[in-house]
Amino acid sequence: MTATPSLDRRAPRFGSLAALRAACLDLPSGHDTAAASVVARDAQLTKPPGSLGRLEEIVAWLARWQGRNPPRLERVDVLVFAGNHGVTKQSVSAFAAEVTAQMVANFTAGGAAINQLARHAGANLRVIPLDLDRPTADFTQAPAMNEDCFLAAVDAGYDAVAPDADLVCLGEMGIGNTTAAAALAAALFDGGGARWVGRGTGVDDRGLRRKQVVIDEALARHAALRADPLACAAAFGGRELAAMLGACLAARHQGIPVLLDGFVCTAAVAPLKKLRTDALDHAVAAHVSAESGHRVLLDELALNPLLDLSMRLGEGSGAAVAVSVARAALACHTGMATFGEAGVSNKPH
Repeated sequence: MTATPSLDRRAPRFGSLAALRAACLDLPSGHDTAAASVVARDAQLTKPPGSLGRLEEIVAWLARWQGRNPPRLERVDVLVFAGNHGVTKQSVSAFAAEVTAQMVANFTAGGAAINQLARHAGANLRVIPLDLDRPTADFTQAPAMNEDCFLAAVDAGYDAVAPDADLVCLGEMGIGNTTAAAALAAALFDGGGARWVGRGTGVDDRGLRRKQVVIDEALARHAALRADPLACAAAFGGRELAAMLGACLAARHQGIPVLLDGFVCTAAVAPLKKLRTDALDHAVAAHVSAESGHRVLLDELALNPLLDLSMRLGEGSGAAVAVSVARAALACHTGMATFGEAGVSNKPH
């Protein structure tokens, strides 16, 4: 595992929200020919058509976005972005804000769940802390990030994607970020705090109601921004959410498929789809988490999760588990014999 230091102070790649918006709209398409060749080979493998279900879809998806058949999973990167949130002052989390930095140290020491899951999946884990000593603003009082802060975080995520990666998994760590994710989802898809708030790190009923009130206050304060998905991401999100948006955008530009983790990760990239309806075609939802708003958000984004394991940890943990499923899918595609090779008849009676 490698750790990356906090944001530097250089000018961001995207000099304005307008420049970022243009990059979000200028997206390459997938490779239909590569995906079609996967389907053609699947039809010759020693199994009934479609009998491996979504495993077959996974290989075609990998091929489409890598632009080759067979696709490969030689380099899989798990990128975990960490940020702190000013909204924690509103008592929206069961844990104190300093736990973010403590967990980053735990990642570095190899002691977290994601360390074990990434190792098991044969993936490289990178942790990117984003100015943990400077929490975002309390978004009930002001936008969480001004434009420069938001663009710098997007840039950090964009730069974290290695051009030679075969698959990127996105994850996060940040006390208070389920509140930020719920606020962003509410701003993008309506419904207020009651529709989107979950228990996050384990708040009680009183804490749950408090999170709903906080989100509704923020929605009222920033109502004028809600027509612009990127302005919403800056006003309601956090540095780690902005970085995941940047990483997802970079992966699309570089032809790299993406596995999304849970509720926070999905909310982070949702502005991309609000800007362009096919913007997340290179991304697959690794799982549906136990955080109550996640399934609702997946439905809004028309994302069908691979797994449902009642996980709600974050850290990219669900995405890392799904890597093993992707490896299983690819192993079947490349290792199975065709009917001709095996001498098995595929003629119906």
